[in-house]
Amino acid sequence: MTNPSPLPAATPEVRTLDRDDLRDGAAALLTEGNRLALMACHDDGDRLRVVYSFVAVYPRRQIDLVVPVPYDDAWIPSLADLSYPAGNFERGTRDLFGVRPANHPQPYRLVRHGHWPRGWYPMRKDARVTPEFEPDVESFPFVEVEGPGVYEIAVGPIHAGIIDPGHFRFSVVGETIVRMEARQWYMHRGVERLFEGRLSGDGIALAEQIAGDTVIGHTLAYLMAIEAASGIEVSEPDRLLRALLLELERLYNHVSDLGSLANDVGFSVVNSHAQRLRETLLRINKTVTGHRFLRGALMVGTVSVLALPDPDDLRAVAVDVQEIIAITLGHAIVRDRFTGTAPLPTGLAEAMGTLGFVARASGVDADARRDHPFIDLGEHFHVVTDTGGDVLSRYRVRAGEFEVSIAVAIDLIGRLGAHRGGTVAATVAPSTAARSGLALVEGWRGTICHRVELGADGTISRLKVVDPSYFNWPALPVALAETIVPDFPLVNKSFNQSYAGNDL
Repeated sequence: MTNPSPLPAATPEVRTLDRDDLRDGAAALLTEGNRLALMACHDDGDRLRVVYSFVAVYPRRQIDLVVPVPYDDAWIPSLADLSYPAGNFERGTRDLFGVRPANHPQPYRLVRHGHWPRGWYPMRKDARVTPEFEPDVESFPFVEVEGPGVYEIAVGPIHAGIIDPGHFRFSVVGETIVRMEARQWYMHRGVERLFEGRLSGDGIALAEQIAGDTVIGHTLAYLMAIEAASGIEVSEPDRLLRALLLELERLYNHVSDLGSLANDVGFSVVNSHAQRLRETLLRINKTVTGHRFLRGALMVGTVSVLALPDPDDLRAVAVDVQEIIAITLGHAIVRDRFTGTAPLPTGLAEAMGTLGFVARASGVDADARRDHPFIDLGEHFHVVTDTGGDVLSRYRVRAGEFEVSIAVAIDLIGRLGAHRGGTVAATVAPSTAARSGLALVEGWRGTICHRVELGADGTISRLKVVDPSYFNWPALPVALAETIVPDFPLVNKSFNQSYAGNDL
């Protein structure tokens, strides 16, 4: 597949539609090969406004469908039968803004928990005062599976570890999973609301904390959306630096997962060495930005690092990682446990809108580094895919991406020379009108999407954040069908989706 030119996409096309015209407009875009990257609701003070952002690769384009919604008649036609991701976006919009998706096939709450007061929508402008919360009087409607020998296993929401809460309800016959339902959104941290009213530079520290293991991915998407809205151009050396930081983040996360997957089938000695290498990469990160998780380097319009990594250090890590991969895949028991476990077929991966290594392991050839590039990554970059869709394929894709990222990072270091980025961040100037910008960045889990709207004074009036986990979590129960319960930790790790990035 030919790489698109790493030039900014054309100015987004905005189409304002009546609710009666939305389904036809969205269906036409989906038929033409556009993907629904994001759905965002806005409270404009006199009415609500729903924005559907569609993106495509050939040609690169972004089309926003904008639908005004009155307060006293807050509904939209559901697109759930046209786009699986749209269905979840609609459910979240109803819970947070009170906009009802008419004719939704699964009209159950998604974000709202049973103790939230009825009629209280926390993202609306009139929700500044937090009301008294009710007792949990409305249990979540888990589907009860009936039949001979069926029993339930409940896992979570509190887990043994430092991960965020999430509940998994298994319906099981013997050891075989018949159905698994996941229930999340136990935190609802109100992250998007916290950005409102901030100047662009003041939102960077918050963007770095959207998901702790994806500092660069989310912060870069945030800044690129700000820059797109403000017309700020970023120099080529700074874009090269941004690409390098993105690959460094991918490296330490992938090597950690390669070890953890082996650990989940009892091969703990491999995990010990993988975590040793993760620590080495984190120490390299600290020499680059002063922070093990790469905080503090990204600014509006520029980048500033302390030093560039030593390519020989990266090469040494790569040699050790290749040995770990060879030992893992050469072990008959490990390979047997990986092979055929929890397959996600290509058709379902595409229909559910999965992203990142989960999608690529199921044969979906998509990667924002190629499809929506902000810099030419050079001859060493290519998209790694597999077709099995099982744990083995998800392992192989990570392993292949680690190798590619090492080569790309070393090439980027050579292209940068001694350049360490600028030190003066750009200022977002006031404007006579509100502006919007959207950015797509291939984080280590998959494509991250941020859409920002800036007020005339340059402050953020709305930021919508979509982590790839929002698209990928629903695919986990599908892959688990007919998998045995003891393999759940392994399968869950093979997906390794973010709780924090999902539950904003």
